[in-house]
Amino acid sequence: QVQLVESGGGLVQPGGSLRLSCAASGSIFSYNAMLWYRQAPGKGREFVARITRGSTTNYAEYVKGRFTISRDNAKNTVYLQMNSLKPEDTAVYYCNAESAIGTYWGQGTQVTVSS
Repeated sequence: QVQLVESGGGLVQPGGSLRLSCAASGSIFSYNAMLWYRQAPGKGREFVARITRGSTTNYAEYVKGRFTISRDNAKNTVYLQMNSLKPEDTAVYYCNAESAIGTYWGQGTQVTVSS
């Protein structure tokens, strides 16, 4: 059973930073890619960032230049460093793992950007 556990969310002022973590129960190297998504109140889930097994990254336009995805294979953990946060970044952030046989989701962590 694959388990993904997100942490690091919270309340931050506009312009501030947070680092989210996603800890996997097994080796993240076994997955084709690890991703972050988010879902704001009343909206659908949207893509944020992706990192492949080979550490190639890509980002949604609305976070490019502000967010950075990274991975630590030894710790089976993926990170999302979020800088210059805006109120519109407020959402539940979800970790996702892509494999050849399916995708897996964490339970999410709340990020609130407000003064």
